[in-house]
Amino acid sequence: MPENALKSDKSSPIPEELLYSAEYAADPHAVHAALRATGPVHRIESPSGVRSFLVVDYEHARAALNDPRLSKDLTRLSKDLRSAAPELSERYESGGIISASNMLMVDPPDHTRLRRLVSKAFTPRRVQGLAPRIQQITDELIDAMEPKGRADLIDEFAFPLPIIVICELLGVPADRRADLREWSNVFITPAITEEMREHHRAVNQATLEYFAELIAERRAAPRDDLISALVTARDDDKLSEQELLSTLVLLMIAGHETTVNLIGNGMAALLRHPDQMRLLRSRPDLMPSAIEEFLRYESPVQHGTLRIAAEDMEIAGTPIPRGSVVQVCIGAADRDPAVFPAPDRLDITRADNRHLAFGHGIHFCLGAPLARLEGRIAFSTLLTRLPGIALENPDDALAWRVSGSIVRGLTKLPVRF
Repeated sequence: MPENALKSDKSSPIPEELLYSAEYAADPHAVHAALRATGPVHRIESPSGVRSFLVVDYEHARAALNDPRLSKDLTRLSKDLRSAAPELSERYESGGIISASNMLMVDPPDHTRLRRLVSKAFTPRRVQGLAPRIQQITDELIDAMEPKGRADLIDEFAFPLPIIVICELLGVPADRRADLREWSNVFITPAITEEMREHHRAVNQATLEYFAELIAERRAAPRDDLISALVTARDDDKLSEQELLSTLVLLMIAGHETTVNLIGNGMAALLRHPDQMRLLRSRPDLMPSAIEEFLRYESPVQHGTLRIAAEDMEIAGTPIPRGSVVQVCIGAADRDPAVFPAPDRLDITRADNRHLAFGHGIHFCLGAPLARLEGRIAFSTLLTRLPGIALENPDDALAWRVSGSIVRGLTKLPVRF
């Protein structure tokens, strides 16, 4: 980690490129600890001149996630910031589907209406009803890995499990799963160059066209899937066409991305803490608390999605001008020693684990129960069926994704068993 990255204070803003660097992806926790030591809120220095602030402690992060003065509406960006950050402007000015038309990127009352529609697919009863199918998929994936004695746990297990589940829930054909993975990776990667923005536009268009085809198919022949349910809501004038498209893309991404990282990050943590793995094997009743600890220890979502100050305000005494960007660093908040004793220690018995991995407030992750269910089945089955599982190369550094500052996940996790 660059030495100067650890010296930021209120008068010395964080260079934006640090948050997109391989060094930060490999070990963000040292940077977070140094930032917390000098204050809870830090200005980010951007080459574009965008006014942006990073919240790194638990108290103010949790409050910011539920602060109605911090809007998800990108149109609230000040005009000078919109011109300085074309990748943000395009998200709402050119009809970007991931932009301002789903429940993650709007404020009440639109947020309330959209969330109510989608929540019908994630009721506790419906989620629990998916358990047998999730178990079947899990067993089939392990059946395919087991004879080989080794596997990349990301490509062969952590990714396929949740992508199969969300595709079946939505009604996306199996032969398009690879496309969904590619598109999802693009959407969660900030477009910081013109070449990347051009690629985003191409993927945006391809995704629009594909989901428009699925919508047309379901209008002609409805099925028992979430796309059909949302098409019906659209035709009942509860959704606009743009909201329908944007919601489907959000579900595609959010429906698997967090769970991929929960499984990958959690298994990596267990494999590097054999005492905790032995404890979990001997005490399967600890699985629920273990999953919460995996979520806290390496939060699958490193930073919350952007929020815009709807008025001049302060956070922890730091002035936040109207129209500024505020980023909540969930990964930093979840290792705040003021809330979590010995925060850098993996402890699957940790009590009162109030992590922010799924957010907080009205934008709390709607799919959290599904992610927890998939995680419980995945970890339990892996530990039971692969008792000798270990890192293929225990001395090697883990291969973390460098996808901007949004998610925290591994590109690969080679194991043997």
